[in-house]
Amino acid sequence: MGEEAPEFRVDNITLESKDCEQNAIDLGNKTYVIGRSDDDSKSSFGIKILDKQTQTWVVPTVLGAQPPTKSHSAILINDEKILVLEKGVSLNDSIWFLEIDTPFVKQQRKIKGGEVVSWSKGVLGVAEKPVVISGPSGVGKGTLIAKLMKEYPSKFGFSVSHTTRSPRVKETDGVHYHFTGRSKMEQDISEGKFLEFAHVHGNLYGTSIEAVESVTDEGKRCILDIDVQGARSVRASSIEAIFIFVCPPSFEELEKRLRARGTETEEQIQKRLRNARAELDQSNSPGLFDHLLVNDDLETCYENLKVVNSDNWLYKISLPELFECKALLCFPSLL
Repeated sequence: MGEEAPEFRVDNITLESKDCEQNAIDLGNKTYVIGRSDDDSKSSFGIKILDKQTQTWVVPTVLGAQPPTKSHSAILINDEKILVLEKGVSLNDSIWFLEIDTPFVKQQRKIKGGEVVSWSKGVLGVAEKPVVISGPSGVGKGTLIAKLMKEYPSKFGFSVSHTTRSPRVKETDGVHYHFTGRSKMEQDISEGKFLEFAHVHGNLYGTSIEAVESVTDEGKRCILDIDVQGARSVRASSIEAIFIFVCPPSFEELEKRLRARGTETEEQIQKRLRNARAELDQSNSPGLFDHLLVNDDLETCYENLKVVNSDNWLYKISLPELFECKALLCFPSLL
């Protein structure tokens, strides 16, 4: 039950005092109050939502890593996001979005049964869309990605996934996967630090928001090697990406490749084959994948992979548009 709110009306205002700064944003029947305050020397970024119909306050579940500094300004971009700009940092580091009604937030609202908001880091200028590559085990996703990274080392960056499974021979922590404990990964998932996660073959796999942002911060196009469950989660999120599914030429060929790896027991192979059938069935789900590539011949499939990635761009926010935002009036040093 929400806390009873005093009778007042707010539009888009900034409230400042010695120890806090708050912005209030009106949207429909709700007012979002965003503010960071110092409480017992511990800095916290608080978000409260006023339901103007019932005049009650609600404290939402906040997902994602939040802006690190205290001083900020906010402006409503659309019905889904609020642009939050930090003061005292470089322009590239100053752009954040508070997602208030994106598809991802709507999904989380249903899961958690209450109000949810989510922080996401903004990008200045024109950035290429991340690439989501899915496909059953043994189809050759890793080989295709390795070839892409080798030919274009300055253009593409690989998002290193987290997993709770044990490392295989020659796998390196932080290179092939971030190997972690189940309890730690489950805690990070509950805190909204993961873009997607899935239970696969009895283990947890997932992509952290930090892993994707680290690639973007390097000025590279992020590649995500994830399963169909993960692809669904990313598709439902606020991230715009290219979704590619790599198919084997036949199920028999896939089984042959899995057995040739020599890394799994017969029981593990059978489990992977069952999951592969399910993933192949789901690959034709309407609106999930943008491209289906058949890996019959590795070089041909690789050339097709390069073609579908050659001309896809994602428009984020341009410098002129950013400077048009009224929020920048609080940033005279940038003008």
